[in-house]
Amino acid sequence: MSLLDISGLEAGYGDVKVLHGVDLHVEDGEWVVIVGPNGAGKSTLIKTVFGLADHTGGTITLRGESMTDLRSKEIIRRGIGYVPQNDNVFPPLTVAENLRMGAYILDEVPEDTLAEIYDLFPILDERRNQKAGSLSGGQRQMLAMGRALMLDPDILLLDEPSAGLAPDLVEETFQRIEYINDTGTAILMVEQNAKKALERGDRGYVLVQGRNRFTDDADELLGNEEVRQEFLGG
Repeated sequence: MSLLDISGLEAGYGDVKVLHGVDLHVEDGEWVVIVGPNGAGKSTLIKTVFGLADHTGGTITLRGESMTDLRSKEIIRRGIGYVPQNDNVFPPLTVAENLRMGAYILDEVPEDTLAEIYDLFPILDERRNQKAGSLSGGQRQMLAMGRALMLDPDILLLDEPSAGLAPDLVEETFQRIEYINDTGTAILMVEQNAKKALERGDRGYVLVQGRNRFTDDADELLGNEEVRQEFLGG
C-alpha cells in the first residue's frame, strides 16, 4: 500500500478544469518530483491533495484511507504538510510565532520539534524574534518549511521551493529538503528547476496539459532524450 495514492484525478477551479485523469503515488520516505511546462497542472495537483482546488473526479488516499473530500485542517491532522510557493509566512508575526503557528492544532507546542527545526535552519534560531516580513526570500522559504514540519508530517508537499532564489540559496534549500527526506519524511515536490530536482529525487512525473506524459525513476527521466530536450533544457 502506497503512502499517498492518486488515481484518475480530475480537478480545477470552478468551471475551469485543469487535471484530466492524473495518476500518481508516493511511497513511505520517497522523494517524488512533478515537472512539466507552465500550465501543466503541477501546482493544481498539489493544491487538490491539500484541499485547495476543486476536486471533480478520481480518488486521493493516504495509507488506503480516502482524502478526497476532506478540508485542509483535517488533511493536516492526517499527516500531510504543505508549503505554498507564495504568501507562505505571516509577515506581522515573528519567526518564533510563525513556527508556533505550525502547531496550532495541538494543545501544546512540541518544544523538542521546535528545537530540531532551529537546528535544521540556524538562521531561524538567530532571527527568532525578527518579523517574518523582514526576512529575505530564502529565509521565508526556510520558515515556511519549518512551520510545516512542526506537526512532523508523513509527507511534505512543496510547491516551487526554489522559485526566485539566488543560485547559492537554491542549493542550500535542496540540501535542507534532502535532510528532511533522509529523516523519513516523504517529499512530493513541484519544481521549476527540474534537472536539479530529479538529480535529488527518487521518481518523477512529467505532466503536460493536465495529463501524465512520462512516469519513471528520476535517473531514467534524466537519461530520456525526449524528456531532456522538451522539459529539462537539453
